Amino acid sequence: MLGAGVMGAQIAAHLVNARVPVLLFDLAAKSGDANGTVRKAIDQLARLDPSPIGRVSDLTHIEAANYDQHLDKLADCDLVIEAIAERVDLKQALYERIAPHLQPHVALASNTSGLSIRSLSAVLPVELRPRFCGVHFFNPPRYMHLVELIPGQVTNPALLDTLEIFLTTTLGKGVIRAKDTPNFIANRVGTFSILAAFHHTQAFNLGFEEVDAITGSLLGRPKSATYRTADLVGLDILAHVINTLKTGLESDPWHRYFTLPAWYQKLLDEGALGQKTQRGIYRKSAKELLVLDAVSGDYRPSEKTADADVAALLKLRDPAERLSALRASQHPQARFLWACTRDMLHYCAVHLSDIADNARDLDLAVRWGFGWSQGPFELWQSAGWRKVADWLQADIAAGKSLSNTPLPPWALAEDRHGVHSTAGSLDAATGDLRPRRRLAVYRRQVQPDRVEGESTALGDTIFETDAVRLWYGGDDIGVLSFKSKMHTIGEDVLEGVQQALTESQSRFAGLVLWQTEPPFSLGANLSGPSAKPRGDSTPSALGGFFKKLRKEAESAALKVARKLNVADALMAGRLEKVEGIVALFQDTTRAWKHSAIPTVAAVDGMALGGGCEFVLHSARVAATLESYIGLVEAGVGLVPAGGGCKELALRASREARGADLFPFIRRYFEVVAKAEVSRSAEQARDLGFLRVEDVTVMHRNELLHVAKWQARALAESGYRPPVPVRDIAVAGRNVIATFKAQLANLREGGYISEHDHLVTEKIATVMCGGDLEAGTLVDEQWFLSLERQCFMELLATEKTQARIEHTLKTGKPLRN
Repeated sequence: MLGAGVMGAQIAAHLVNARVPVLLFDLAAKSGDANGTVRKAIDQLARLDPSPIGRVSDLTHIEAANYDQHLDKLADCDLVIEAIAERVDLKQALYERIAPHLQPHVALASNTSGLSIRSLSAVLPVELRPRFCGVHFFNPPRYMHLVELIPGQVTNPALLDTLEIFLTTTLGKGVIRAKDTPNFIANRVGTFSILAAFHHTQAFNLGFEEVDAITGSLLGRPKSATYRTADLVGLDILAHVINTLKTGLESDPWHRYFTLPAWYQKLLDEGALGQKTQRGIYRKSAKELLVLDAVSGDYRPSEKTADADVAALLKLRDPAERLSALRASQHPQARFLWACTRDMLHYCAVHLSDIADNARDLDLAVRWGFGWSQGPFELWQSAGWRKVADWLQADIAAGKSLSNTPLPPWALAEDRHGVHSTAGSLDAATGDLRPRRRLAVYRRQVQPDRVEGESTALGDTIFETDAVRLWYGGDDIGVLSFKSKMHTIGEDVLEGVQQALTESQSRFAGLVLWQTEPPFSLGANLSGPSAKPRGDSTPSALGGFFKKLRKEAESAALKVARKLNVADALMAGRLEKVEGIVALFQDTTRAWKHSAIPTVAAVDGMALGGGCEFVLHSARVAATLESYIGLVEAGVGLVPAGGGCKELALRASREARGADLFPFIRRYFEVVAKAEVSRSAEQARDLGFLRVEDVTVMHRNELLHVAKWQARALAESGYRPPVPVRDIAVAGRNVIATFKAQLANLREGGYISEHDHLVTEKIATVMCGGDLEAGTLVDEQWFLSLERQCFMELLATEKTQARIEHTLKTGKPLRN
């Protein structure tokens, strides 16, 4: 990696997420450690939130280097990615400096966000130019799916294929091949969309926060919407991208709009660059969020919201009805939305053949790069191609559009009903349908990201209920998928799991639990906002982690409140019903673990509470890097009771191998008591939720492929289910007493409430095996009985009942 700035350092971090060692270069420091600039950048990576690294300790795989002393180390590199400032002269000067040190096979790529690959390559030796291209990551590189791959005039096609395979499987990215035009695909369309919003904000006299209220989640786009996105990106960065359009596209019919509004330029001149300077279009005061008033130039309270009637229009499910209603409305917010949509569709239609090989690439680039739920052409097609085309044409003719350029003939063809189909997507340059790329890597994607018009059929159904579906893809591995909201677990799901096990053991060599989309399972029936993953490395002392118990539990409580319909029975006063449900859960996870065929959990996203317990009972786990796993029941005053505590106690016993059990059980006790959730699959391994033999998958669309092969490999090796364990060593009463003493101190110090104290005492009792001598050997059923007993004892308390009821009613935790 050449350049240890924001993008260079974070790309390096994501490379080591994928176990690719990295040399990170920058200028030599003027004093002190010559590698000081790079070391500072690496240190900063550990402090960023959201974290660019799955496990902080992996940052040791980034080696610091500088251009003055270490260019000879480039001889050991297979891939060199440049990510320095977006200036052609600086990049070219660096290329001239490094070229003599590159081996004949090395690929050289620029992470430019929009500069000409052809121009950048002009200074390269002739023999290096076929090995040069653009590789444009989006920020932040760990989380943004899109990477644009941009060939130069003479780039070797085989090199592009190799890089596409590497970026897809090794780094987990969605790769789009873009043409070498200014800002490529995603930034070209996304930036135009922002510029159109700038214009129409003024035209319809809307406030910046008012625009954000209607162009975020209501529109199927990120919550940061338009103006907050500009602040997040950095007003200076966005200005640079806009300037690239202005200088590189002088003949563009929309060129007059490629300029900065006066209020925007004033912010730049004042150094108000957005979030990184704590001031931009928005500014936080001590009490409230302020927003810039474009007319006065002053900040005012951010108070304008989406009009209720316009919000109702945006919630219409039928895209045709929604667009028609927006177009017909006279409300300024609706007129703004129609105008922005119209001009964005117009722009994409006119420029499709210039910037992309086909409509699918443009739609996916915008979805992956900007987080839109639909690409421009998907929206157009889903709303009725001919009808929308007529609307666009009418507005163009009436002079309402930002440009009078007519729609291209292909868009107005009488037989045109869309641009996407199962056969392929339109190549506007040729009029042909372009199928998906046929690289072997894409055969690993059982369910690739589809666009409007493509078939979404997935396998043959064995059986299906309202709760689950068991299916297969014509091979020897069954796949079980939950159908419940957020893949929560209720009695019907548990019964479906047991039926799937029965069917699969007579039909298949293995069974995979995989969901068609994340999360894996919240293990709860709580309705309300999705919880964000939280957690950090396991604290070394009880005092340290309990100081943060309330804060962590508040997040965790949003994830678990009504496990297995417990709340329904509880509110009806039927505790015996609850105990029966808990017993059913324990029976199901036990059956999952001791199945005659290997069971594999394919985890993507959150696996919380009961979802985590299925993970813990699987013969093998395949998890995407972005897997957030944890037992979070403590957040609502409960003990995990689906066998999760039992499995962690068993792991602690095995890890101790006859030595002092205390440090091993303490580790797991802290994780459960804190309701800690991993920030990645790799951290889940550190926390003990995943084992050494479990697999991390970088590309979520390859997860099912890998999980099925894990199941098949176990089956082919003569898999036998684990024998129920009868020799689990317990930590016993002395360790429980130690935990209780520390908990008492924390309660007296005000770090935890009285009820927090009771909950964590119960967790300690379960994890340590109850009132037994240390080292006593017990079986799995002993722990299951303890789990169920402590769960029911807590459930019978008024404070746990109050926590559950409050969380169900408000979606917020109660600390009592």
